[in-house]
Amino acid sequence: MYFCTSLCSTLMRQFHKFSYYLLVTFFFGACASGYQIKRSARTTYIINTELAADSVVIKSYTPYKVKIDAEMGRVIGSSVIVMSKKQSDTLPESPLSNFFADAIMQEARQIDGPIDFAMPSTKGGLRVDLPSGDITVSNIFELMPFENQLIVFTLKGEDVQRLLDFIAAAKGEPVSALKMTIKDKKPVNILVGGVPFDVNKTYRVLTTDYISGGGDGTKGFEKPLEKKVLGLKVRDALMNYVKAAGAAGKKIESKMDGRIGFE
Repeated sequence: MYFCTSLCSTLMRQFHKFSYYLLVTFFFGACASGYQIKRSARTTYIINTELAADSVVIKSYTPYKVKIDAEMGRVIGSSVIVMSKKQSDTLPESPLSNFFADAIMQEARQIDGPIDFAMPSTKGGLRVDLPSGDITVSNIFELMPFENQLIVFTLKGEDVQRLLDFIAAAKGEPVSALKMTIKDKKPVNILVGGVPFDVNKTYRVLTTDYISGGGDGTKGFEKPLEKKVLGLKVRDALMNYVKAAGAAGKKIESKMDGRIGFE
């Protein structure tokens, strides 16, 4: 009796399995188009100077290119000196990083006045030299090609200390209204707005969404007491600053002033 029951159970399982495969085969067979790939071939198209330009494509985008080139080539200001990216990348402070941080700080304070200090980028965020002579819209886009937003964070002193430790360990970053000496990779002789830093106070710090989110390993913004989005992009702030100087007949001039040094 047991043998018959076991045999029947096995036959039923096989029947259900066969029925399933039959159903699947029928379903996909019904959906098939009946077409089969007989042959395939591939061709590599080398894009270089030997490839002839497509006049139709050129004609379609030329009106837009003319407008963009005119806007990007528009002169909005002037600089007295070349501001070097290489110096910005390798020195604790540089004319480029100081100009950049101070310009962003000035524009942000017009929106939200009581800001204690700023670190609006890391050194690697400044992408190119700023040339001497005419400064164009294109120069600003090349210097700061990102869509980062400016944010003011209210931080406890202990979190500001973590940020200052990060700046010192990085051998300096672009900052404004902040002065420090780096000793054994630690910040000492710290002044915020000309006043000695007090870890027991709170500070309002200007930065960006990228930096505050831990970009480039930045520390200190994880637990703010408050944050305020200014509705102003870093690049737009820089553009506004250069335009205002140009409209006033002033040339951009920046130099190292000892805001970050080594002991």
